[in-house]
Amino acid sequence: MNNEFKPLNPKVVLGVAAHPDDLDFGASATMAKFATNGAHVYYLILTDGSKGSDDKNLTSEQLIAIRQKEQKAALQAIGGKEVIFLNHPDSYLEVTMNLKKEIVREIRRLKPDVVITNDPTVVYSRKRGFVNHSDHRAAGQATLDAVFPLARDHLTYPDLLQDGLMPHKVATILLNNFDQQNYYIDVSDTLDKKFMALKEHTSQIKDLDAVKERFTIMAKQAGHNAGFSYAEGFMRLDMPL
Repeated sequence: MNNEFKPLNPKVVLGVAAHPDDLDFGASATMAKFATNGAHVYYLILTDGSKGSDDKNLTSEQLIAIRQKEQKAALQAIGGKEVIFLNHPDSYLEVTMNLKKEIVREIRRLKPDVVITNDPTVVYSRKRGFVNHSDHRAAGQATLDAVFPLARDHLTYPDLLQDGLMPHKVATILLNNFDQQNYYIDVSDTLDKKFMALKEHTSQIKDLDAVKERFTIMAKQAGHNAGFSYAEGFMRLDMPL
């Protein structure tokens, strides 16, 4: 399935997700591969991650600090450059023009060749037995809207032009979708870095060995679809430039 697309060799990659750890679960082996090949990798985290704990002794403020520290360490583990936190309230994320503008600002500032985010069409999965978090869907939809057409059009958000943030066209979008993929990236050499990143999310992962086993199986299955030992799969969209 890789053969229908040109190889990706981005110089700048922007991952956009709702929570700390989302990108590390979904795409960190790919991010690590891009970084290893010389790309500047950035994470844009839209919420503060303040609700994701069953520890009754933790306050939201304490959890925010913990999860931001974990995300910074995880990005460092894969060779990334910077994490940007927008700090919208966890579990309350909505697709608004303000949220889209914040994403557009970072797209125009960083000028990524590739943007990675959640596939907003994934509402639930019968196969995997889960309902997709509403924040994940909102993050994906707002990011798609920001990429096209909002980051592209100079007449949108004219105040950003006054800040020196010129329009930017993203060449490729990779959507995290665990059930449907049309493009696979060989992560045989960087799967270990994914687990190094996930290891940092101690507030979220209680059994790292179980997580490693599950994602190793998934990567092996994805690799089988594309002729690699291990792979991460995405829905790939190439945008007209």
